[in-house]
Amino acid sequence: MIEVRIHGRGGQGAVTSAELMALAAIEEGKFAQAMPSFGPERRGAPVVSYLRISEQERIRIRSEVIQPDIVVVLDPSLLKIIDFTAGLKQEGQEGMIVINTRQLPDEIKSAFRIESRVAVVNATKIARETLGVPITNTTMMGALIRATGIVELDSLAGPIQERFSEMLAQKNLKAVQAAYEKTLIEE
Repeated sequence: MIEVRIHGRGGQGAVTSAELMALAAIEEGKFAQAMPSFGPERRGAPVVSYLRISEQERIRIRSEVIQPDIVVVLDPSLLKIIDFTAGLKQEGQEGMIVINTRQLPDEIKSAFRIESRVAVVNATKIARETLGVPITNTTMMGALIRATGIVELDSLAGPIQERFSEMLAQKNLKAVQAAYEKTLIEE
């Protein structure tokens, strides 16, 4: 089973990200679970969502992800205010962090003393260019797929088309594709 923790801010789509990825996994015949974790947060406050995907067995765990295989950070301003690496599996255990940032992977690793593998993409820029707003949730799903292969890129199309209007779905699919192509993964 692969466990993912997604960090974002209220209104950025962290919960939607987990849901869309779970639906993409289910479309591939996998078992998946998406769960939000928030209290009385307001728009802009830090939020977390969780995603579990299993290829072979039903997921019976119903708790937050404490030791994620993968961490996704939708908003680079969170890097300095939360411990986004908490519990992350380290190098050798195949831990991975996928971050929305303008920095390169080695710069992020050095700045935050990260031992796990890192993938980066400037999702904010892509979202502004394709969606017209800096909401990076679907954009970061393209980066997550590129960095990890957690699902096939095409599997995300159906859930996005079901979730959004036709015009907005096409813009989101374009953002997913752009992030997939522009994600830099630490060698």
